[in-house]
Amino acid sequence: MNEPGDVAVEPGGDGVEPGGDVVEPGDGDARDPGGDGSAGTADAAQDAPDSGALGSGALGSGALGRGRRVVLGVVAGAALVAVGGLLATVLVKSPAQVAAETGPPAQGLLTAEVEQRVLARTVVTRGTVVADQSVDVAPQPRAGEGAAAAVVTKLPLKAGDAVAAGQLLAEVSGRPVFALKGTLPVYRDLRPGSTGDDVAQLQQALRALGHGTGADAKGVFGAGTKAALTARYRAIGYDPLPAVADGGEAVKAARQAVRTAQWAVEDASADAGTGAGAGNGAGAGNGAGAGGRSGTPATGSPSAGPASGAGDGETTGVGRTAGKSGGGEGDSGRALARARQALADARAELASVEAADGPMLPASETVILGSFPARVSGIAGRVGGPVSGPVLTLSAGELVVETYLKDDKKQLLRAGMSVVIASEATGLDARGKVALVAGERSTGRPAGGQQPGQGGQGDAAGKGGDLGFRMVVRADRPLPPALAGQDVRLTIESASTDGQALVVPVTAVSATADGGTVVTAVGGDGTPRRIEVRVGTSGDGYVAVTPVRAGALTAGAKVVIGAAPKDGGNGQDGGNGQGGRDGQGGRDPKGTGSPRRPAE
Repeated sequence: MNEPGDVAVEPGGDGVEPGGDVVEPGDGDARDPGGDGSAGTADAAQDAPDSGALGSGALGSGALGRGRRVVLGVVAGAALVAVGGLLATVLVKSPAQVAAETGPPAQGLLTAEVEQRVLARTVVTRGTVVADQSVDVAPQPRAGEGAAAAVVTKLPLKAGDAVAAGQLLAEVSGRPVFALKGTLPVYRDLRPGSTGDDVAQLQQALRALGHGTGADAKGVFGAGTKAALTARYRAIGYDPLPAVADGGEAVKAARQAVRTAQWAVEDASADAGTGAGAGNGAGAGNGAGAGGRSGTPATGSPSAGPASGAGDGETTGVGRTAGKSGGGEGDSGRALARARQALADARAELASVEAADGPMLPASETVILGSFPARVSGIAGRVGGPVSGPVLTLSAGELVVETYLKDDKKQLLRAGMSVVIASEATGLDARGKVALVAGERSTGRPAGGQQPGQGGQGDAAGKGGDLGFRMVVRADRPLPPALAGQDVRLTIESASTDGQALVVPVTAVSATADGGTVVTAVGGDGTPRRIEVRVGTSGDGYVAVTPVRAGALTAGAKVVIGAAPKDGGNGQDGGNGQGGRDGQGGRDPKGTGSPRRPAE
C-alpha cells in the first residue's frame, strides 16, 4: 500500500482503476491538472531527493503497467464476445428459419391445371402363373374289388416328366390309371351300351391314339368301341375290367337258351310235316268214297247197294281219319309257331347280353386333360403307401395367371377387361384379358385351374378358409414356361374414358347444396368462379369432368384444389413446422397434409 504522496493516476486518465495510489493535494509530484497527465510523473522521477524516493517511484510505475495490461485484456475479451455474438446472430439460423427463408411465398389458394387426356381407372393386384389346367390324381378303386384300402403299387413317373395322351400315370391296387384327352370331366363308369357326349369323347380319344371304333355311331358304346378300349388297355400292359363280373356265365346261358329254342323249332317242324301226310291220305279216301256213291246211280248196277254200303262204310272210316288228321295238323302248327317265337326271344336276349358284355372304363382309371403334352408338377404318393390324397399332380395347357379377389375388387372386374401382366423377377410385361371372374367364393387352397368333380381325381381344393372369388387372366400371347409358379403383378383397366377428356384432381370437385357438382376456376386476375360440371370416370386421383355449359372449362385452366394457410410460415406447418411446402403437407395449419377446401 502506497503512502500518501505517491504518484497516482486520476480516474479516466489512462484506464487505471480508481483505488490505486492517490495523489494528495499539495504534493510536489502532483500531475498538472491542465497537462497531459505525464508531466507530473516525469517531474516526480527527476526531482527525487534521494535513492529512497527513486525506488518508490519505480515500483509505482511497474504496478501501473500491469494494471494497464489487465484492463486491456478484459476490454479485448469483451469486444471479442460482443463481435462473436453479433456474428452468431447474423450467420447461425435455426432449421425453421432456414426453411422459412427458402420456402415459397405464402399463398391463399392451391391450384392445379386442367388436363385433356384419356383417363383409365385401374385395379392392381397380385397373381400366380399356373397351368390352365392342374389336376390332382387321387384314384380310388371300385367297391367290390377285394382291396381293403387303395394302395399305390407303381409310380412310373417323376416330377417334371412329360405326359402323353394314353400314357400310364400310376398303378393303384394293381389297376392302371392313364390319361386321355378331352374337356368333359369323368363322372361315371362307361360300359358297353352307354350313350352320351362322354362316350363320344372316349371314342374320339381312342381314335386319336390309333384305335378305330368300327361302325359304332357317335356317342354309342358298341362293339367297335369295345374293341378299341381293349386295344388301349393291352397297349399299356393290362386287361380291361369286364362290364359284367360273372365270368361270362350270362352269355353262356343266353347262348344255351338260343340252342334249346332252335331244337324246339326243329322238332315242331318235323311234327307238323307228319300231320300233313295223313291229311293227304284222308283226302284220297274221301274222293274214292265220293266216287263210289256217285257211281251207283250212274251205272244203275244192282250191286250199287252193296257197293254203296261198302262205300259208305269206307267213307265213314276215312272221314273219321280225316277228322283226326286235321286236328293233328292244327296242334303241330301251333307248336311250331310257339317254338319259333321262343327262338326269336332267345336270340334277342343273347344279343342284349352280348351287347352288355365286354370291357368297361372305370372313372377311377382315367384322367381327362385338355391338352398334351402335359407334365408332372408334383409327386405326393409313394409305392406301397395308401392313397390318402393326391398321388401326383398334373399340369396341362397354356400358362395363365390365377388370383382370388375380395368383395371390393370383385365388384369392379369382369371378363374381357384388359390386363397388364408384369414380372419383377424377369422384367416381362405382357398384355392379356380377364378370362374368368367366378360368381361364387372358393375355399381351401388355390387349385390353379383344377376342374372340381372329376371322377377319380380327388378333391383338389381340399378343406380350408375362404379364398375369395377366383379370377383367371389369359395372356394375348403364350407366357414363357419359365414364368410357371411365379408371382406377378396384375394391373387391370376397369374403366376408361371414351377418348380424351378434361380431367382434374378429385380434390377440385365439390358438391353443392342442391346436389350438383362444381369446380372453382381461377382467372388470370386471381378471381375465382364456380363452374358446374358432370363427373365421369375416376382413377389415379383424377376424375373426368364435362362442363354443363359448353366451353366454360378448357384444358390449361387453373382450378382450386385446396387452400393454403396464410399464417403458416410460407406453406410450412403453422403449429409444429412438420407440414410440407409443396402442397402436400402445408395445406392445413395442423400439418396433416389434408387440403382445405375453399369456401363454397
